Amino acid sequence: MNYPVPTSDQEVIALRQQPVNDELVAVAMVGIVNVARSQGKSIEELKAEILADDHLLNMAQRQLLSQILNEAWEYLL
Repeated sequence: MNYPVPTSDQEVIALRQQPVNDELVAVAMVGIVNVARSQGKSIEELKAEILADDHLLNMAQRQLLSQILNEAWEYLL
């Protein structure tokens, strides 16, 4: 793996400076889940925060992202 897993919000945000590829997206997802857990958030709180209607993703994309978040959350238990 070429990217360390982020351990803070700032490290997740810093990933924006990297070229996007599958590995970066996976590392970002793991970091987001781990940071949310360390902040005491539930999966529902995390999904509400990430999946807010911000005009970047359409409904189908938000639903897919929701499923991916659920899988990542369960996998990282």
